[in-house]
Amino acid sequence: MLDDSFAAMGTVARVVRDADDGCDVRSVLAEIDRRLSRFDPCSDLSRLNADPRTSVPAAPLLRSAVAAALHAAVVSGGLVDPTLLPALRRAGYSASRAEVAPASLPLALQAAPPRRPARPDPASRWAAVEVDDAAGVIRRPPGLELELGGSVKGWAADLLGARLERHGRCAVDCGGDLRLSAGRGTPWEVRVRHPMTGAIAHTFRVRAGGVATSGIDGRLWRREDGDFAHHLIDPATRTPAWTGLVAVTALAPTALDAEAIAKAALLSGPEEGRRLLRAGYGGVLVHEDGGVDPVGRRRGVSRGLSGRARRVRRRHARVP
Repeated sequence: MLDDSFAAMGTVARVVRDADDGCDVRSVLAEIDRRLSRFDPCSDLSRLNADPRTSVPAAPLLRSAVAAALHAAVVSGGLVDPTLLPALRRAGYSASRAEVAPASLPLALQAAPPRRPARPDPASRWAAVEVDDAAGVIRRPPGLELELGGSVKGWAADLLGARLERHGRCAVDCGGDLRLSAGRGTPWEVRVRHPMTGAIAHTFRVRAGGVATSGIDGRLWRREDGDFAHHLIDPATRTPAWTGLVAVTALAPTALDAEAIAKAALLSGPEEGRRLLRAGYGGVLVHEDGGVDPVGRRRGVSRGLSGRARRVRRRHARVP
């Protein structure tokens, strides 16, 4: 069994697999990061954001990643919005925070504004973005910048997992977004870390599919004005969302779907977040008071994807 952990995409990646199939996983994730990072002005994503044209030629990797972000927006009803880059910059997230220790979560919660669930942007700016694979272009209103955020981690985990699972049991973890395949072997044991204590909050046993955690603790900082901010933005107010939850872990058929559901549940707050997990594939909520709330899947019910979400989901890219 090969077990490799390394820095990638502004986080820590870990890949566990039965045997070496010749896939250089470090190089794959480094290439994805190089081409899709918003912090590199020379990346494909940055060049797209800077391009004044409405229709911009785009390589298959960028088209697939943008399609994945749009899929997350559809699955989440617009809560996971890839058009929030200006809001992230205003909140203070204009440069990578990979090497910066997060601020104190207890202090941030004490100083945070009244809790309220996030809401989608009524303008739904993300719906104006179109990925045209036949023409090899991405269309969007000039000046509309995209931020792929957590969706690219889940998408990358799925890309690698689909390649590696053909050769045996494997697990791909891109900063908390996991794609798992146990085949006929022992199911994977996924231990969810408590964001406040560091202890194991909950354990899942997963044979195949995706598991993702979204939380405010990992990217949390104090601004120059003294207020605390984090990277999970309320699309309606375009400010950091304080909802009463500090972390959510979701299960789904893919890491991309799990990422979208986990983030949507956290942004929705305790009541709606629990409903989203129960209507989907289950998961666990961690409340501001430290309480851990496991949520099982409602028997016979699964969260369906809209027709557009299913179409977006079929888009794929080859492992570079």
